[in-house]
Amino acid sequence: MKKAVQEFLLVSNTQLNHDNFLLKLKSPLLLQEVYPGQFVNVEIKKSTETFLRRPFSILDADYEENTLSLLVKILGRGSKVLTSYNEGDTISMVFPLGKGFTKPDKQDKVLLIGGGSGVAPMLFLAKTCGLDPNQVHVLLGARSEADHVDVSEYKKYGQFYYSSEDGSLGEKGFVTHHSVFNNDLASFDKIYTCGPDLMMKAIAAEAAKNDVYCEVSLENLMACGFGVCLCCVEKTKEGHVCVCTEGPVFNIKELSW
Repeated sequence: MKKAVQEFLLVSNTQLNHDNFLLKLKSPLLLQEVYPGQFVNVEIKKSTETFLRRPFSILDADYEENTLSLLVKILGRGSKVLTSYNEGDTISMVFPLGKGFTKPDKQDKVLLIGGGSGVAPMLFLAKTCGLDPNQVHVLLGARSEADHVDVSEYKKYGQFYYSSEDGSLGEKGFVTHHSVFNNDLASFDKIYTCGPDLMMKAIAAEAAKNDVYCEVSLENLMACGFGVCLCCVEKTKEGHVCVCTEGPVFNIKELSW
C-alpha cells in the first residue's frame, strides 16, 4: 500500500470530554482505502517542542466526504497542541501506515477490547468488519464514566459493554474483570484489542489459556512510520522488528510476551 504525505484540511475539532478530541480532516486528493489498526503520523507545526511526528490510530474514513477522523487523547505536549488547532488549519500527515487487523470470517463471533486511545481502532473495526451486530461484542474500559467517549453512533455495529475503575459506568474494575471477559471468553472465535501494554498482555495471556485467536495493536512510539528511527522496536519470536512497519497489529503468537 503506497504511503503519502499530504496536507489535510481540518474540517472540525470537537471536544468529547476533558481530554479526548475528535478531529475530522479532509484530503485534497482521493483517499485510498485504509484499514482498522493502521495509523497516521502527524506533524504538529504549532508546537515548538514537538520535533517528531506523532502517531494516531484512524477512527474512521469517509470516502464520500474524503475525510479521515482521529481520536486524539491528550497525553503530552504534542497532543495537547494538536487539540488546539482550529477549523480551516492544515495538518501534514503521512498515511496510511502499518498493518491493520485481520478481517474476521463471516461466521466468527468476535470480542473487541479497547482501553484509552485504543478505543479508536476498535470502533473502526466494529464498523467495517462486515459481521452481523450480534456477532460483534465491544468491551471498552476507562478510569471513570467521565473518561469514556460517546460511542452512540457505533452501537448499531455491535453489542457494547463498559468497565470503569471506579464503577461509575458499566462494571467496576479493569476490562479483564468484566463478566463478558471472564465468563464468556472461550465462546469467542477471535479477540482484537488495543490499549495499554499491561491490559493487552493480560488479555493475551487469557486468550492463549483459552486457545482463542487474538490480535493486539501495539502503541509503541512510532516517530517516523517507516522503520528508520528505530524508536518502536519490539522483540518477537523471530527477532526484533519495527512496530511501525511489521505491525502495529500482531498475532499474540508472534510476540515474546
